[in-house]
Amino acid sequence: MKWKTQIRRFYQKLLSSLGQCDLCGNHLPPASENKCAQSLLCSYCLAELPLFKQSVIQADLLNWPAINKALPKVAFDHLFCLSPYLPPFNQWLVQFKYQGRFELGSLFAYLLAKQWLQQPSTLQCVPVDMVFSVPLHLSKWQIRGYNQAHLIAKAFAQHLQLPYDDSALVRVKKNQSQVGQTGNQRRSNLANAFTLTKALSNPIRHVILIDDVLTTGSTASEISKLLKNSGIAKVTVVAVCLTLPSTV
Repeated sequence: MKWKTQIRRFYQKLLSSLGQCDLCGNHLPPASENKCAQSLLCSYCLAELPLFKQSVIQADLLNWPAINKALPKVAFDHLFCLSPYLPPFNQWLVQFKYQGRFELGSLFAYLLAKQWLQQPSTLQCVPVDMVFSVPLHLSKWQIRGYNQAHLIAKAFAQHLQLPYDDSALVRVKKNQSQVGQTGNQRRSNLANAFTLTKALSNPIRHVILIDDVLTTGSTASEISKLLKNSGIAKVTVVAVCLTLPSTV
């Protein structure tokens, strides 16, 4: 119900303003003493987040056989995600996407950048030339007022000191909601949905594509095809969460 959502938002903003952890309510140290470089979680809750063990999967979820099998025909080369679509991330993503909790975008970007930098040097991908984000159709942007993927990508690129282009990719086709659709339905729905507004400057060989949640990989694949047709050799998809297949 709407009133419950409003109360929840008020409570979370109150916790933040009082310097309390978003999950447990414990007091956070002053900014000058906070060694975590983020202001939403205490060190205990931060350590307990259900993050993927990047060292086990070599920082690429496509190395996990069950994920590889569940994401057939993807056009991107690597998949880097923070967590399965589980609490607290699934709740946070809804709050970020629909309730305007912009501070969560900063948290996601910080966690993604931190995990990215913790990759062993032997597992590092080739250098990244550009960061992009999955765009919203103009009509949806006008309703929501912001693109959650853009907010994450901008902060992520700043953390890693990478160039970010927020205007090269646009969504030109307004699609119906993809919730509940199969992979085939999503792929058909997304055909020719995106375009490039300009020629990409050379040399751009390896790019990161940022999204909030990856389910079937259809959106990321459609954009990856477009980017590769423009001359880009490698696309790494970076997302906050991955919806795990039922076989995992």
